This record gives sequence, structure tokens and C-alpha cells, in this order.
Amino acid sequence: MEILSSRVLLRPVNLPETQAFYRDVLGLAIAREFGTVEHRGVVFFLGNGLLEVAGSRAAVEQSSLVLWLQVSDVQAELLRLAGLGVTISREARTEPWGLIEGWIRDPDGTKIVLVQVPADHPIRRDVREI
Repeated sequence: MEILSSRVLLRPVNLPETQAFYRDVLGLAIAREFGTVEHRGVVFFLGNGLLEVAGSRAAVEQSSLVLWLQVSDVQAELLRLAGLGVTISREARTEPWGLIEGWIRDPDGTKIVLVQVPADHPIRRDVREI
């Protein structure tokens, strides 16, 4: 299989509120918009990927999507988001695998893991022997 493009699709209960969260609160840039005014879809840039927030799902169906978003400073982002009224689900802490993680949720209940990769973490350095 040759993958030409990909994106994560998020189908929220409240489309306008969820789109506003990703656009205005997280401050994600818009890659494209499509559809009618009543059914507007928005595709956001998500680092090296894309997040499409479009369509909807029934309120009884809980979101099982988890977004992993790498940022340069988790603590600073959590402070900024708390100042905007976002509830912090879990404060930043260093995980056993060495990454610093803090958790929030979007208005629809989707879990968002904010991740900071320390300078000495294997993700940042080449561990192969030369």
C-alpha cells in the first residue's frame, strides 16, 4: 500500500464549539475549510499531520480518540490553557519512559496529551553505535 496522504478525523457532538477550541484556544492553523455554512468542516495543521473536525456523532457515543501533541514546554502550555479556562486533567509530570506529559480534554471530551521531549531523551538523539 502506498499512502499518499492521511489525517485524523474527529466527529464531535458540538461541531462549532469543538472547532472553536482547536482554532481559538489551542491556536491551530487552518489547512482548509469545506462544506456548507451549516456543515462546515475544518482541517487543522497538527505538526506533521492534519486533524479534520467535521460531521458529528451522537452525544451518547463517547470519544475514544486520544491526540498526542508534542510541544516545546508542557508546563507553559498548561498555564496558558488554564488562563483561557481549559481544565487541566493531569498536571505535567515525567513519565517512566522519560517524556513529560500533561493532559487536557477538548469540549467534546477528547483526551489530548501534551508531550515535551527532554533534550537527553532517545527520541532526540541517535542511539546507534557508529
